[in-house]
Amino acid sequence: MCDMSTYTIKQIADLAGVSRRTLHFYDEKGLLTPSSIGSNGYRYYDEDSLLRLQQILFYREIGLELQQIKEILDFPEFDLVTALQAHRQTLRDKIERLQTLIRTIDTTIMHLIGEIDMSKKNIFEGFSDEKQKEYEKDAVDLWGDNASQSIKLWNSYNDERKAEIMQEGSEIYVEIVTNMDKGGDSPEIQALLVRWHEHIRYFYEPSIEVLEGLGKMYHDHPDFNATFTKIHPDLPAFLKNAIAIYVDELETKWLERELGILEESQ
Repeated sequence: MCDMSTYTIKQIADLAGVSRRTLHFYDEKGLLTPSSIGSNGYRYYDEDSLLRLQQILFYREIGLELQQIKEILDFPEFDLVTALQAHRQTLRDKIERLQTLIRTIDTTIMHLIGEIDMSKKNIFEGFSDEKQKEYEKDAVDLWGDNASQSIKLWNSYNDERKAEIMQEGSEIYVEIVTNMDKGGDSPEIQALLVRWHEHIRYFYEPSIEVLEGLGKMYHDHPDFNATFTKIHPDLPAFLKNAIAIYVDELETKWLERELGILEESQ
């Protein structure tokens, strides 16, 4: 850079919002060395140092480890403008996701205080593709082939159909909340869980074991628990209990049907 301005370690720490200890650590790791050291032992940083520190902080923001950042910045073909353009797009994407999540939270709050009908909104709006892939991996680990079929079926829908399916699911959960006072074993809740069961078939044909696992996951998985808690603080525990009742009834009917078939064969 043609600008010959220099900064002390205190000045660059204040500018960047990091501690001097952090800058010392970056120096020790060879990630950000001072442009010069005075006869008094003070570290001085120039404009290039500032830009390199900016890159370090950008890469830290998106979750890279320090060694990964060092390798990127020391790469001979590293281009600052290209890197900044990539950071800009990453941050814009992050801002859009956060804004969507904020709108979802605001919508939920307004619904809970009675200002709007939440059934017209999508309570799952704003969850990123990265999160979806994480859930898919969890599902494959838990349920194997069923989950693999689910991923393929879900990817076969266009964006408009996906949005319709997600909204339909949201409406079911909102209706469950409005009927929670009747109890998990009430005819109203159990009828809504029939709709919930049918809705899952947009993804795959669930076994009784999978339905039971979903009920537990809605309560035990931190992301699902947080999502349902935003709708109503008691919803995760309520779903776990109500789905367990629904599954027990399904299993009872299945056993009765199997016993009936067995008796007829005899």
